[in-house]
Amino acid sequence: MERLAWGLVGGGEDSQIGFAHRAGATLDRRFELVAGAMDADPARGREYAKRIGVEPDRAYGDWREMLDGERIRDDRPHLVTVATPNATHFEISKSYLEAGFHVLCEKPLTMTPDSAWELCKIARANGRILAVNYGYSGYPMLRQAKAMVRRGELGRIRVVVAEFAGGFLADARDMENPRVKWRFDPEQVGVSSITGDAGIHALHAACFATGQNVRSLSADFATGIEGRKLEDDSLIAFRMTSGTVGRLWSSGLAIGRAHGLTLQIFGERGGLQWQQEHPGQIKWTPLGEATQILEKGGSNLHPEAERAARIPIGHPEGMVFAFSNIYRDLADVIASALNGREPDPLALDFPRATDGAHSIDAIHAAAKSAELNGIWTEVPQRSI
Repeated sequence: MERLAWGLVGGGEDSQIGFAHRAGATLDRRFELVAGAMDADPARGREYAKRIGVEPDRAYGDWREMLDGERIRDDRPHLVTVATPNATHFEISKSYLEAGFHVLCEKPLTMTPDSAWELCKIARANGRILAVNYGYSGYPMLRQAKAMVRRGELGRIRVVVAEFAGGFLADARDMENPRVKWRFDPEQVGVSSITGDAGIHALHAACFATGQNVRSLSADFATGIEGRKLEDDSLIAFRMTSGTVGRLWSSGLAIGRAHGLTLQIFGERGGLQWQQEHPGQIKWTPLGEATQILEKGGSNLHPEAERAARIPIGHPEGMVFAFSNIYRDLADVIASALNGREPDPLALDFPRATDGAHSIDAIHAAAKSAELNGIWTEVPQRSI
């Protein structure tokens, strides 16, 4: 199978997320990294791109140089990933979409709702894919949860509880640590810190698995470490579009929790529990029956989960494999379009631009609610 060309903006040697993108994109040999502008320092970016195999004439100093160089090539990238700081997502994604590239943008899609929905419209107007890297949605057992809900195995969903709470921002001595400090700078992250950075993943997981959006919410933002301009802990109650009650806890202060992404879904006929730290299992409790453990790679899973599992039962799969499932989805859809055929329906669950834009609407509604002491606030229900 011919590999598709892939370009990467950001995600360089010191990037927290860069390795997962590079490994995930190339795991199935569906994409080949052919161009990169990988660092804010032009010299470092060029040197690193060349060191990992990018040809010297396609190792660029910044994203504009890469855009100018790649847009005129016959072998230009089929997909460009934007893995840069939050405040740059809009301009970079917009520029590449308008130049005719498909784009996978790191979350959050943008810093404001209007700019997020503008990107959705630009992608549609140019006939391009704009995906958002809610990478955890690539886990096989989260896709199993979605498949079970979609097939009605839980009945009507009554309650969903999502958490992304760990101790990764709990050390007050990190106030001036550059890797931490930027996360609490409104100029770089917008109206929210921990909720828009970590909680947004859990919120998307709730929407992804239930097939619903957030309709309204009440938020409490708190700052546990003095001097931070934005919240490091939040609790949000929300209502979803089909009536499901939701709860979201986001925190960087939960010492003892290493990662903290969890999802619980409770329906009329049973309940599901999934933890990212134990990604290969779901606890499934049918109404009136004992709890069962569904295992990744087992024989009793739905095709959505079977397709996403890479190695045999009992062997753990992690974040890189989850990312690879999103890249494989995108490769299937892009290749199908190039060859004039319909993609595999199982490839269509990748996180889309409208998912990312809805998340930004919800985060901004939460920030507004928190400012107003938790008043219930409507989340716009938009489409393009």
